[in-house]
Amino acid sequence: MNAPNVLVVGGGLVGASLAIALDAAGIAATLVEAAVPRTGAQPSYDERNLALARASVNGLAAIGVWQHAAAAATPIRHIRVSRAGDFGSTRIDAARHGVDALGWTLPARELGAALLHRLDACTHLQRLAPASLTRLEPATGGWRAHLRCGDDERTVEAALVVGADGTESFVRGAVGLAAERHDYRQTLFVCTVTPEREHAGRAFERFGDDGPVAVLPLAERRCGLVLTAATAEAAAVANMDDEAFLALAQRRFGWRLGRLARPGRRFAYPVQRVVAPAVQARRAVVVGNAAQTIHPIGAQGFNLGLRDALTLAELIVDAPDPGAAELLRTYAARRAPDRAGTMAMSHGLIELACLHQPLLSPLRSLGLLAFDRLGPLQQALARRGMGWRGEPPRAALERVL
Repeated sequence: MNAPNVLVVGGGLVGASLAIALDAAGIAATLVEAAVPRTGAQPSYDERNLALARASVNGLAAIGVWQHAAAAATPIRHIRVSRAGDFGSTRIDAARHGVDALGWTLPARELGAALLHRLDACTHLQRLAPASLTRLEPATGGWRAHLRCGDDERTVEAALVVGADGTESFVRGAVGLAAERHDYRQTLFVCTVTPEREHAGRAFERFGDDGPVAVLPLAERRCGLVLTAATAEAAAVANMDDEAFLALAQRRFGWRLGRLARPGRRFAYPVQRVVAPAVQARRAVVVGNAAQTIHPIGAQGFNLGLRDALTLAELIVDAPDPGAAELLRTYAARRAPDRAGTMAMSHGLIELACLHQPLLSPLRSLGLLAFDRLGPLQQALARRGMGWRGEPPRAALERVL
């Protein structure tokens, strides 16, 4: 093989971030993008509203992306977590933890546009788009990837193949990694609304027997609404007119921001959990949704995937061989506590906070009050929510935490 090369398969939010981080460090890489590189063509650059943890914004700034997205972002200065029918709630305030914001909300399409802008400035990166991986075969010191690029076929040899190709990852299967699946039997409905009262930088997570509802602050007094419905009821919710949908959202969320009005176009996303127990194989690794697709409760999916990408890039920078077995074992060990903790939180909240069990109500309420009132618990919750769990990548850190 020629000089060691990293092949990143998947040009979504995490794959593009990894390619940019490698380029910023002067690492030669090839990015395989299924869609043409323009906003709206890449499926992950969609109408969802991302809640970016503070650590994620630090990381995006470190690789030169945030400067192209900051103007469209809205700071999250307060978070309130509650459950319908329970008396307790947890409030997290940025000022209490010595920061100006706990995180920022940003439409996925805006982050996608910022990534594309930064990708255009890369100097060590080869981009193949539109292109798809059709076959992987072992080669001396790495892999030989067979790609379809439009009407042409070509091969690329790489010392390391990174699967950033989403929940149904081709790379994951091709390198022999298994995946465990859990269907939550839920569908998320995502849109924007305009509340009667100013959101004032507040984000809300409201649990109930029918699943969680999240409201995220956006620019121009708008809010992002994420409403969960049982899959059996999804068709009925999708067919609701705006008035009926707003009535459902109001009933599920409550009146903390007054009356909700002016809903934007609705998008539906079925929810499942797909987790690779092992994230590394021979000269291969999976990141982002290819490694773990989790319930979007708490908006941790992209944040977790970005920490995957930044950690992997950090380890590759000083390594003579990016696909060395010891490097990949180190990567997996570094990421294990963050992965396990975030996945346990996501899954556990759905199983416990949304479970219809009256006997649990006092315990849930006491738990929410404890996180609200007890300083050490509040501090731990805030730090993890801001993206500092386990051993974070250096790019995500800041001088004073």
